[in-house]
Amino acid sequence: MMSSETRQDKLKRIACGETLRVLELCSGCGGMSLGLHAAGMELIAHVENDPVAVASYALNFAPPAGVLREQWASGRDMVECDPETLVADLELGATAEAFDLLAAGLPCQAFARIGRSKLRSLTGDDEAFRNDARAKLYRRFLQYVEAVQPIVILIENVPDILNFGGHNIPEEICETLDELGYSTSYTLLNAAFYGVPQMRERLILVAYDKALGVTPGFPAPTHAAELPSGYEGARTVALKYIPQIGSHFYPILAPTADLPGAVSVKAALSDLPYISEHFRDPTTMRRRKVQDKLAYRAFTDLSAYARLMRGWKGFETGGTVDGHVVRLTPRDFAIFRRMRAGADYPHALQIAEEIFAERLAEEHPRPRKGSARYEEIRRSCIPPYDPSKFPNKWWKLEPTSPSRTLTAHLGKDSYSHIHWDSRQQRMISVREAARLQSFPDGFQFAGAMNAAFRQIGNAVPPLLAQAIACHVKAELKLATRRMNEGGQRAA
Repeated sequence: MMSSETRQDKLKRIACGETLRVLELCSGCGGMSLGLHAAGMELIAHVENDPVAVASYALNFAPPAGVLREQWASGRDMVECDPETLVADLELGATAEAFDLLAAGLPCQAFARIGRSKLRSLTGDDEAFRNDARAKLYRRFLQYVEAVQPIVILIENVPDILNFGGHNIPEEICETLDELGYSTSYTLLNAAFYGVPQMRERLILVAYDKALGVTPGFPAPTHAAELPSGYEGARTVALKYIPQIGSHFYPILAPTADLPGAVSVKAALSDLPYISEHFRDPTTMRRRKVQDKLAYRAFTDLSAYARLMRGWKGFETGGTVDGHVVRLTPRDFAIFRRMRAGADYPHALQIAEEIFAERLAEEHPRPRKGSARYEEIRRSCIPPYDPSKFPNKWWKLEPTSPSRTLTAHLGKDSYSHIHWDSRQQRMISVREAARLQSFPDGFQFAGAMNAAFRQIGNAVPPLLAQAIACHVKAELKLATRRMNEGGQRAA
């Protein structure tokens, strides 16, 4: 299929230096949008059905000229909302003419292995992930492609989408886009290689209108990091169904030895407020809201990353910052304090047993095993989780390395990210999670603590999105320049 006349007109305006106009589906609170905007793209419309995430999006991004804030801040479901209705609601003119770039961070619950396990446990059906409606949203996305005729397409998801019960969904998407007149590529990028203080591996798919004559590439890493052993195993599983012939897969880019090291947890978080109210003054912590602000810690030698998070254009902060809420789980504070950096749940359970033994020794007389008092003390000291089933449920951050992956499960518990500073004996705060995801300090999150954690865990890291967007712009600039030169020679 040849490029449509509408897409040819869009290519001409981009060749004249016009800004790429973005429609993002499943936008969440705006992680990908923030990265695209920072790269100089214009946010024209977004679709998201989570009302709290929509509220966050509206807090941080102003509507484009002529669009009513009420419509901009409205939640929409990409299945129920067709492109024509969206464009009409926002008064953007003709559907096929309104956007240049169509992006989506499609829901990953049905694709991610942890999400598949949860679906299986909730339904008792081993095939529940196949039947989950979210697993079919990529087909709805392709319907949007046909309607809005973008010249650039960008999709983000978990690596497991490459092996969805033996089916490579990105390859299917690429084959469909081939028929629609696009050149496509997909690969795996790790956020830690692009300045994000987090080991976050993601599938990225990019497509261009074929008239550009370019097969999409991907940004070269800017930081070096050694991936933990588990990532290599996960990659092997994810890449199992890459076709041997005719694949659209782009070889994974590795950082070179001369690059600076990845941003560490300590470099990312050290200037944020010291938090001890959860054990020192729990009433204060219970009353604190996500939106309440505290002063930064006094640091004379801020890391480059901290300076970026404080000074992100359009999201600058002064001497205060919000997001200093943490969970109140008194049973576990002493365990957090004794855990070593990098330790997981089995180690935490050993510490809990030591604390339990100490508590028993303080009792006079010592409670008899199995007695009510014995069981009461045990419950107050020892978490109830099976270490053989939940080895990674707890994790204490290693200050000298990037964080492990943040997930939406942070909205239910944040034990996967225990603060490395034992004096604070706690999990990370909302603002610390946002920093690890590369949200600037001036980015606001609507809702209470659990909702804020969930939005952050679901988001695309803005710095990763910015790196991809800048690379896309560079490839488009080169391609349109060649098109212009070719047209001039022909004339």
